[in-house]
Amino acid sequence: MFDVVVIGAGPAGMEAAHRAGELGASTALVTKDYLGGMGTNDGPVPVRTLAHAARLMREAQQLGRYGIVIPRPEFDYQRLLSRVQTVVEEVDRALNNREFLGSLGITIYEHAGFAHFEDEHTIVTEKGLRIQGEKFIICAGGTSRMLPIPGIEHTFTHTDAWSLKEIPASMAVIGAGATGVQVASIFHAFGSQVSLFEVAPRILSVEDEEVSQAMAAAYRADGMMVVEGFDGISAIEPLQHGHYRMVYKLNGRQQALDTDLVVMAVGWVANVDKLNLPAVGVETDAKGYIPVNEYMQTTAEHVFAAGDINGQSMLVPSAIQEGYHAASNAVEGRQYPLNYDLVPTGSFTNPEYASVGMTEKRAWENHDCVVGKVRFDQFPRSIIDGNTRGFCKLIVDRETHLFLGAHVVGERAVETVQMVATGMAAGLKVEDLARIPLSFPTYVAIVGWVAANIVQELGIDLGRSQWEPHRVKV
Repeated sequence: MFDVVVIGAGPAGMEAAHRAGELGASTALVTKDYLGGMGTNDGPVPVRTLAHAARLMREAQQLGRYGIVIPRPEFDYQRLLSRVQTVVEEVDRALNNREFLGSLGITIYEHAGFAHFEDEHTIVTEKGLRIQGEKFIICAGGTSRMLPIPGIEHTFTHTDAWSLKEIPASMAVIGAGATGVQVASIFHAFGSQVSLFEVAPRILSVEDEEVSQAMAAAYRADGMMVVEGFDGISAIEPLQHGHYRMVYKLNGRQQALDTDLVVMAVGWVANVDKLNLPAVGVETDAKGYIPVNEYMQTTAEHVFAAGDINGQSMLVPSAIQEGYHAASNAVEGRQYPLNYDLVPTGSFTNPEYASVGMTEKRAWENHDCVVGKVRFDQFPRSIIDGNTRGFCKLIVDRETHLFLGAHVVGERAVETVQMVATGMAAGLKVEDLARIPLSFPTYVAIVGWVAANIVQELGIDLGRSQWEPHRVKV
């Protein structure tokens, strides 16, 4: 019998197994197919590779502005897919070191098929493996949610979209959360005529309102159709020659869109159906996720859950944190609570967007705030690169001078927001960050510019002995 059995080998499962083995627990890592899970094989790694290709295509369009004259680049999607596969394999070798895991005493059961609980301390896999453990950590992930509408069988998931063998002439993307906008942005860059639909009043509804507005405006300016606040889909109807008609309602009126492809990006459901959770005493919530406490513990004391399956954060960095904490608590007892106060988010769209902490609306509910913003068309690096869409906004508590949130739209937004997240984690005050002589001209330096403006509004004298940054008037 193993001390710990980890079910699933995505980012959460890999980290959980690593941590359990590191703590000296005899550990089994069981996965239905391959190590790495969605993060390596169907998530950030292949998606970021596709997004990088889209970026290169956009940059190629600027070459003439910088005196570089070449024939018009030709796009070979098959060669790009080959590159994606190469990248996935190289990242798999870099991150999923089976020999290293083995050195920690971890027994790996790869390609075992779906696992289910036989009793409180036993799981059985589709391949016939029967594995017993004192503690279990469920990291089985999730899958795309599908809507119960006529013709849903004619739609694709985001996973299907990433594996297309050719670029469709047109595409409708249903759902404008992080996944939907990324699908829309990438395929629009590749030449598809994309229509993006969102039932909420705005795309990226969990983001700061200015982020949503800026992203929708950028998409529309690029020629993408963006429909916000639509009333839902009535049906997906097949047409001739592989085309489809999407029948939907907008403002109470029925409308139709003919397209080559319909991609559903309307949420994520936990992979719980085949686990036989009642056999081990694990309950699920109304949405089908496995609820956990701050120790990643389920309703069964000896069973923990980390990653997408618990419905907490649905991000790779969070999944890794959860896996680490789940294993630490499983092996050493409930000593390591986890909170989600600082989870930077963002997507590799065009333009990129990213955030950390509170939205401006939420911050004003309980704080007297100072809000600073610098637009990318006022900032030297983005002007140099010809990528002037977007802004950087910082939200600071007027009394404590601590950062409450940051929101960035524009080139390198995902990297830029990490600077603020680090400052927030370290408890830096806005004047502390304003004193840092960030390299010029870099994208991350825009954070210092906004901080300097906030310092000026707060009436703080940094002192003549301190380095005083250039200020931008907005």
